[in-house]
Amino acid sequence: MTSTAPPAEVIYTVVGGGAIGGTLAAHLSLGGHSVQIVDTDGAHVAAIRGRGLVIDGPSGSIRADIPAFVPADAPEELGPVLLAVKSQATEKAMSWIAPRLRGDGYVASMQNGLNEATIADYVGQDRTVIAFVDLFADLVEPGVVKDGGIGTIAVGEFAGGTSERVRDLADSLSHWGTPIVSDNVSGFLWSKLAFGAMLTASSFIDHDMSIVINENRAPMLELAREVFAISDALGLQLEGFDAFEPDHYRKAAPASTVDAAFDSLCEWLAGQTKTRSGIWRDINVRKRPTEVPAHYEPVLHIAEAHGIFVPRLRTMVEVIRELEREEATMGDHLLMRIA
Repeated sequence: MTSTAPPAEVIYTVVGGGAIGGTLAAHLSLGGHSVQIVDTDGAHVAAIRGRGLVIDGPSGSIRADIPAFVPADAPEELGPVLLAVKSQATEKAMSWIAPRLRGDGYVASMQNGLNEATIADYVGQDRTVIAFVDLFADLVEPGVVKDGGIGTIAVGEFAGGTSERVRDLADSLSHWGTPIVSDNVSGFLWSKLAFGAMLTASSFIDHDMSIVINENRAPMLELAREVFAISDALGLQLEGFDAFEPDHYRKAAPASTVDAAFDSLCEWLAGQTKTRSGIWRDINVRKRPTEVPAHYEPVLHIAEAHGIFVPRLRTMVEVIRELEREEATMGDHLLMRIA
């Protein structure tokens, strides 16, 4: 008689337990799934070990007891990994994740930007899951994440299509909400790059995102349209999410449609508990480099390869670098450089 061994327990490893990673890890745990966190911030790890991970949301707080480690103490073998580090830390994280990843493991990029190709360089396309994550959250102190409310998540296979494992991942996140299983996650990511350009430019001024975008619609629109020009050259069909519908900002859209789209977007942003972008927070509160260059330099390279002129996106990245180096001060004059 042949005996069949029970399937190994799935343990999700969230690498980067901050705003996005911490939120997802807590919901995975509270949904009954085994999860562990690996983070480079020793104080954050110590706080999670000592009192659990707390997510403060609009409807109250939740707390999850989750094993947490710094990379030097990370488990020797890893199954599914949800990578939630800043884009500029992707390669460093993958350098120690890849040797630990089991044959049945994979890495899902729960990050902002276009990081899947870098991940695939380490573990292959067949072990890379492409994901779109739109969560308004901030790590406000060690062990505590402030969650601005439900957003949107979409998951698919970087090699193309969908699979049982991405459906399982979406199901595992059901305590958080209902992720979209899609064969067009790239359409979400590039749509977010257009929206993200607006949010990035909003951080040029020390005011709420909704107000800055509303009062500076012309440069915001041109930034988004430069992203559209690149995604069109790639043959991508952009996807809408939350209050951002990319087709409503196209050159072919009537002016009334564009105005209504801005009205709706700014009203939605004004209703969020998180009123400033994470970029603004990195510059003003955390005093650290932002993700913007890591997000948009690949975009600029693609534009150059296709002969697409994107002066506003290039200026946007230049201004952010100046703010990071404290070579510029926030104000209307910075948005005038985009205009």
